[in-house]
Amino acid sequence: MSLADPDLDADAIEELYARGVTDGLPVVPPTRARVDRVLAASGRAPDALIARVPPNYGRATVEKIAINAVMAGCRPEYLPVVIAAVEAVCDEAFDLHGVSATTNAPAPLVVVNGPIRGALDINCGAGVFGPGWRANATIGRALRLVCVNLGGAAPGVISMSTLAHPGRYTYCIGEREEASPWESLSVEHGFAPSDSTVAVLAADAPLGVYDHQSRTPEDLLATLAASMAVVSHHKMTHWGDTLLVLSPEHVKILGEGGWKKADVRRWLFARLQRPVRELLPGRDGGEGLPEHVLRKFTDPAHDPTPIPKFRSPDNIKIVVAGGTAGRFSAIVPGWTFSKSSALVFRQVRTP
Repeated sequence: MSLADPDLDADAIEELYARGVTDGLPVVPPTRARVDRVLAASGRAPDALIARVPPNYGRATVEKIAINAVMAGCRPEYLPVVIAAVEAVCDEAFDLHGVSATTNAPAPLVVVNGPIRGALDINCGAGVFGPGWRANATIGRALRLVCVNLGGAAPGVISMSTLAHPGRYTYCIGEREEASPWESLSVEHGFAPSDSTVAVLAADAPLGVYDHQSRTPEDLLATLAASMAVVSHHKMTHWGDTLLVLSPEHVKILGEGGWKKADVRRWLFARLQRPVRELLPGRDGGEGLPEHVLRKFTDPAHDPTPIPKFRSPDNIKIVVAGGTAGRFSAIVPGWTFSKSSALVFRQVRTP
């Protein structure tokens, strides 16, 4: 197939639609020449097996990942990031099988840290969750195509999400490390500042939090806590990993107040607790503590025992991202039910 023949490319696009290997948007036809260029940039053998992708456990070789990266519109130099993201979502701790088949709405969110953010022009600033950056758009899209084409997570067939959300097209951001008063997400989890990494979270859509008035850490955190209290629903407890995305203006308030990440987590964890008596099913909402938890209390209707929203302070993951103007932050809820999907890291291997 000639790369210079638009009619052949158009026919190929329609053929790929017919095969069901797209995400509903046109994909770039993965010609041999295009795939070979991406493979050359990876520095790895085409048949090297990176992972088996749940729930169908298709073989994600470097070449097959490259094919999906081409279809997503990736530049060749993006492939190492896509490979790292595929490896991360296939870690058992991520539970891609559950994420792909649930009736809930999570999508794999990729958070990029380290020098590769600048090298690939990954957006960490204004409009970080939005369009306009090829790297963010195509890296996230490539991961999603791998989940569908190799993992079998076709919507309405295996992927049975009641609503889903737009992050299932693409969901990739960078952390604005330079605007943070703290160590980055990856450094906090044991990597060196010189390491390029991806972290993946099975994540719902971002919930924006506006606070233009607060000027002290306590006031700002009270606003954030009130919004975090409604993750899943207002009486949900023992929630797992969730991402708190602080904008540069908001994090400046915390940093200048002398607060560390651990201080923020502890404050929010302590604030986000409610007594058993307020968590009964059918009172102020149908949901509440499950029966097996209520049985632990003699008189749950009057019991003051505090029950935390999150399993531990460490389940509140903090990154800094977004534009330098505007006092907005965001909460990105993780996916937590009988089995928790955890934030998973992988180092990016470049040639």
